[in-house]
Amino acid sequence: MLKAGFARTDITPPLGLSIDGYFKERHVEGVLDALEVNAIVLECGDDKISIISIDNCGVNITELFNRYRKKIEEKTGIPFDNIYLTATHTHTAPALGDGLSGDNFDMDGVRFYRDCVEGKIVEAAVMAEEDLKEARMGYGRGKAPNVSFIRRFRMKDGSVQTNPGVNNPDIVAPIGDIDDSVYVVRFNRGEDSILLINFANHPDVVGDSRVSADWPGFTRRQVELALPGTRCLVVNGAQGDINHVNVHPQGGDFNDMHEDFDDVSRGYGHARYIGRVVCGGVLQAYDKVCYCDVPSIRAASRTIKIPSNMPTAEELKQALVYNKLHCEGRDAEIPFEGMMLTTVVAEAGRMVGLKDGPESFELTLSALRIGPVVTLGIPGEPFNGIGRGIKGAEGYGMIMVSCITNGYEGYFPMMDAYEEGGYESRSSRFKAGVAELIIEEGKKLLEEIKE
Repeated sequence: MLKAGFARTDITPPLGLSIDGYFKERHVEGVLDALEVNAIVLECGDDKISIISIDNCGVNITELFNRYRKKIEEKTGIPFDNIYLTATHTHTAPALGDGLSGDNFDMDGVRFYRDCVEGKIVEAAVMAEEDLKEARMGYGRGKAPNVSFIRRFRMKDGSVQTNPGVNNPDIVAPIGDIDDSVYVVRFNRGEDSILLINFANHPDVVGDSRVSADWPGFTRRQVELALPGTRCLVVNGAQGDINHVNVHPQGGDFNDMHEDFDDVSRGYGHARYIGRVVCGGVLQAYDKVCYCDVPSIRAASRTIKIPSNMPTAEELKQALVYNKLHCEGRDAEIPFEGMMLTTVVAEAGRMVGLKDGPESFELTLSALRIGPVVTLGIPGEPFNGIGRGIKGAEGYGMIMVSCITNGYEGYFPMMDAYEEGGYESRSSRFKAGVAELIIEEGKKLLEEIKE
């Protein structure tokens, strides 16, 4: 009963457009590799769902995601709630949102690129639907070791820092554990295959101002080279507190990397390396997937209310000063540097943005079930602990979690992170408890869409 279709479109931008993802001004100065929209459409009986991944950072664009999904519904007839639109979170792509870097942000260019991307997303969805063919589904998992690392560390002075730098002598230990699983769903269509790949890592490996799809793009290209006749879509996982930096490198671990402005080590060659390692995890699973019947497919969503992380009057005084300096391009006058500068600027922006409320936010979780496989989409950047918690749900052959799905609302740190500190919790718009509520409500949603 199952049919699967695939399509790909190019969203590589012209030069000059604003790039988001850092609290500093950047504009597109060149192209290292193409940015893409990748789309899968599945049909089973009378039901259709669409999974669409775009190479973008995904900042501040929940309303834009809804606009894109409505246009897809209009052109394909696939119901709005059955459209699973997710961003890879590459930090080397043009902005779609309002921007973090201050007054020099080019909103005219943003609006131009938004419209271009809309057309390419709709085109990909339409072509994927036209490509529908009978398919047999299988699922499995491999491993991608030593390319993902917790980026929050306890320091000797008792503080917690995000990205404290390579070989920092004050590091005591990382806070958390890594899930290095590579989840693979294979749709075998006879002589060709479509792959849905899920892996968690921050695609902030390349840096600078040249366009790149980062490790998700390398993964797609490496897999398709290794498996002729295969096309694939990469969905990023619960990567909010994970990145690519090994703070204690040995041997050749630091090859193709350099320390960047914010104490984060980056390099295009290292993004290629991650793509090859994740490809290896895909190859571990590809031939040995567990084939299964897919009697039905289903989509569902669940909206939850989260208290806002509003500032106190005392906190707001300093935040207004830092935020004004940043927006005027005067970061040098803020008494911090490296990742700590990024942290206090992000925190100040959060406080100023919430000085008048709202007192709460609504978040919508999205789920797709394909036979015994389910994926839960979260509209922002969940900590790895959220992914682990949701994957503890029972009754499925495989559970995947995706970030920045059908919206972007910021970071979702675990409860302890609010007491410990660090970039993610200090910048989050949500009060402590958001992660635990997402786990609880996410499990309820997965129970709701069981067969």
